[in-house]
Amino acid sequence: MSSEGFLKEMQTIGEKFLLKLQKLPKADPVEIVSFCVVLLFIVTVLLLMIIACSCCCYSCCSCDGRTDHRRRKIQVRPAAH
Repeated sequence: MSSEGFLKEMQTIGEKFLLKLQKLPKADPVEIVSFCVVLLFIVTVLLLMIIACSCCCYSCCSCDGRTDHRRRKIQVRPAAH
């Protein structure tokens, strides 16, 4: 997908979202609850992705100042006969 197509698709999704938000005060209670559940699900998934990426980056990049012992190369020596 080209960048123009992606931007157009994101703009379309954003416009639909804003239209849904504008109609929300007049909506049925069931529709309001379902919209909130979907929104909560999306926020939860994004939050979990951010937490997972930050934990992975923290452990892999040695952001805590310690060296990662798993990265140390171990020299293999031939067995003595």
